[in-house]
Amino acid sequence: MAHSNHSSPSFFLTGLPGIEAVYVWISIPLCIVYIASLSGNGLVLWVVKSEPSLHQPMYYFLSMLAVMDLGLSASTLPTMLTIYMMGVREVTLDMCLAQLFFIHTFSIMESSVLLTMAFDHVVAISSPLRYGTILTNPRIASLGLAIVARSIGLHIPAPIMLKKLPYCQKRQLSHSYCLHPDVMKLACADTHINSVYGLFVVLSTLGVDSVLIVLSYGLILHTVLSIASKTERLKALNTCVSHICSVLLFYTPMIGLSMIHQFGKWASPCSCVLLSYLHFLIPPVLNPVVYTIKTKQIRLRILRIFRSGGASIGDTQGH
Repeated sequence: MAHSNHSSPSFFLTGLPGIEAVYVWISIPLCIVYIASLSGNGLVLWVVKSEPSLHQPMYYFLSMLAVMDLGLSASTLPTMLTIYMMGVREVTLDMCLAQLFFIHTFSIMESSVLLTMAFDHVVAISSPLRYGTILTNPRIASLGLAIVARSIGLHIPAPIMLKKLPYCQKRQLSHSYCLHPDVMKLACADTHINSVYGLFVVLSTLGVDSVLIVLSYGLILHTVLSIASKTERLKALNTCVSHICSVLLFYTPMIGLSMIHQFGKWASPCSCVLLSYLHFLIPPVLNPVVYTIKTKQIRLRILRIFRSGGASIGDTQGH
């Protein structure tokens, strides 16, 4: 039996199945994860903004990545905390559609930023003398606007199409937040057009981006292997380590989750939920850590901040 959209259907989200009794305790590490994500990415943005020596293309791209991570964390935060802290699993259709729009939009934006960062490495290693003329501030701003326009433009139709569908009585979602394929499966109508459109969006964004990132590293390896000095080769490759870590953090759980949805009928619901957490929660936490550890300028600036803060406290106590 289908219900009309005029009845404002609700959906029921899923936490980690089988351990509902300890949800309140699980909310503690979740809160720590969100605080780490918000503070880490916020600190990176503040350091880049306040340090003139960091006003360079690679740090602008890093700032874009931090903004996307903040957006992704903020998109999953409302339903995650209501499930684990308050035990509330019900979410209205409109809120569900808004959440899936922002989650998918920020995910595509992050993928796009990772691609632009790969392009940045290609230019820096292959054409270092032309780096400043290729990646000018107006060009970087144009890339940022293109990323936003592509991501928003491709995802506006999805919630509109889902809004028009009737939904069955069983409205149990598979995750702790609303995702497009998950909501679409609960419709009591033909979703062929929705499915085709969703596949088109994924292939034209995440699919294309991942292929171009791989090709970028092919060009980087080709250039690096042509360098005579072993020391210079290692130095050039070392500049890519942070970006490679971010790419693996973003794409590996996503590929695993896609494989489980497509072929893993044997997989437990718990494994699907945990993989989705790895995909949406861990990159925003670890990206600032990876870039702080591997980027000397940011690391030194953050150390100076904490040292000056400690010195200020000491002076205050001395007075």
